[in-house]
Amino acid sequence: MTRSLRISACLFACMATPALAQRTDDNAVTSADDAFGKSVGDERIGIYNAFDVRGFSPVNAGNVRIEGLFFDQQGNVTDRLLDGTTVHVGISAQGYAFPAPTGIADYTLRKPGKDFIASVGLNYGPFGGKSGEVDFQVPLIGTRLGLIAGAGLYRERSPFYGTPNVESYAASLLFKPGKSVEVQPFWSRIDVRDEESPSLIFTTGDFLPQRVRRDRFLGQKWADTALQLETYGLVSKASLGGVEIGVGVFRASIDSRLDRTDLLFGTDRSGRVDQRIVVSDIGNRFGSTSGEIKLSRSFLDGSRRHTLHATARGRQLRRLFGGSVLVDLGPSRIGVTDFRQEPVVTGYGAKTRDRVRQKTFGLGYELRWKGIGELSIGAQKTDYAKRVAAPLSPTATSNDRPWLYSATAAINLSEDIALYGGYVTGLEESDVAPNNAVNRNVSPPAIRTKQKDFGLRWAISKRVTAVVGAFDVEKPYFNVDDAFVFRRLGVVRNRGLEFSISGQVLPGVTVVVGSVYLDAKVSGDEVDRGVIGRRPIGTFRLHNVANLNWKLPFYEPLTLTARFESTSDRTANATNTFVIPARSVTSLGARYKLNVGKTPVLVRANVDNIFNKFGWNVGGGGFFLPNGARRYSLSLAADL
Repeated sequence: MTRSLRISACLFACMATPALAQRTDDNAVTSADDAFGKSVGDERIGIYNAFDVRGFSPVNAGNVRIEGLFFDQQGNVTDRLLDGTTVHVGISAQGYAFPAPTGIADYTLRKPGKDFIASVGLNYGPFGGKSGEVDFQVPLIGTRLGLIAGAGLYRERSPFYGTPNVESYAASLLFKPGKSVEVQPFWSRIDVRDEESPSLIFTTGDFLPQRVRRDRFLGQKWADTALQLETYGLVSKASLGGVEIGVGVFRASIDSRLDRTDLLFGTDRSGRVDQRIVVSDIGNRFGSTSGEIKLSRSFLDGSRRHTLHATARGRQLRRLFGGSVLVDLGPSRIGVTDFRQEPVVTGYGAKTRDRVRQKTFGLGYELRWKGIGELSIGAQKTDYAKRVAAPLSPTATSNDRPWLYSATAAINLSEDIALYGGYVTGLEESDVAPNNAVNRNVSPPAIRTKQKDFGLRWAISKRVTAVVGAFDVEKPYFNVDDAFVFRRLGVVRNRGLEFSISGQVLPGVTVVVGSVYLDAKVSGDEVDRGVIGRRPIGTFRLHNVANLNWKLPFYEPLTLTARFESTSDRTANATNTFVIPARSVTSLGARYKLNVGKTPVLVRANVDNIFNKFGWNVGGGGFFLPNGARRYSLSLAADL
């Protein structure tokens, strides 16, 4: 399984129930300013998320922030620690002094309040999983010093009916020695055991696998993962002498004790598999130390506010991987249980070590002119160095020291309508090689990227806002070639249109509706020679999402919820000779709030994919996975 897929699977397991402390009022739909990506507790809405913005991943690219400060994410951070996540793209990214191509995913830490609160949560589902959580908010010295802490125990079932065992823990102190100074150290850990690999299906030709059952586990029970994801650090913010100071120092790591992936090669139209291989890894480790110091000084000039920004960022990433063993199980079939006895796996090889060091210094200027608009320009100098030591190969090094520029602006045409636009360049990490590549887990050197976008924001009313924009993002394109080597195959250019409307359209009725039209095209020698097509694997033209909350006027404790999502057909292989058909999924639910004595309680019920729509998803390496079947969930949260 690729690193992104492993992270996504862990994300599902660790965030299946609400983060609860003082959160019985949490609601992503009513909290969202737009449809471009928002999470509050376990609720996630929008057309984008931290792993997918305009066809690219902010996490993989290194465009993640904690409280607005640079963070080189390796593993997930538990919701026991996070208050929520916001994807900043288009006009919402203009509040950043140094924006990044493909947007920014910004995590907000939970913060203790003035009252002691103990929260508990119980959840059943989806797919029959069970979990429990407890969170504490403890004022230690009034509002000057407070503690948040939480733990979660998850006995989940994944969409392919794996049964991972997950525990998550978090703790954080918030210290406010003065009105304008706060310091918040934090710690987060997620332990994953027995996370079985789904069966990743590779077909022999230009066709989709035959339909498979989704109500049972079809992989190998011993092809599982055991890993620990840990993140800790400190965020400090202060206002001293008119200077706003932000400091963040973070450590993020993945310690993978065991990682096995079930690959089904040569699957024909009847479901017969020519070769079933389990890739087994032990002792892979990924760790990064990162941080940022940011200074801002503002000056008032009548109705104009001028702000100067200075930043210093850095990271040091070390990765240890490789030495995999391939366990050949011979022929098999998809869609049926074909359990094999766990073999004794030996013969692990030497590992590859790579190290990345990066330093970035930047200066920026921001103008906010009341009633007129805003302007932001920035320049950054970055120094990037990568060193890769692979077994039986000479040590490879790469260096890059580019200047990175950004310029964004917004003009108010009226009190209700604003035009915006921007140009941003970046130096980002590429995706790592997937498990079906002969050089699996290899990470290419950093890539230069650029983005142009423009659009319009319209405040339709005091409670409803619409945004429509266009974007053009260009990056080098890496994927698996016809010899299963993960390498650069050309340049990918993602152009498109995005739309959002959000707010309370009627009394008690809140909607968040978003749509993105994406025209992704690859160019280069591989395309010119006909080896690959012009569209990257897995890309779609159209993605629509709509969320609705209806607070019943005749019974206010009850809120009905609905979610609709659809995608157009998506490219199913590298040569673009066939597609996965378009599909849509509908989910319905309800939220019921009540008080038991003085204790607020929230009961939530959801039915996802209510029509049990079947469809295939395709990974960047060309493997197929079925989507999740109809599923039910029921949760109860109480703030004691």
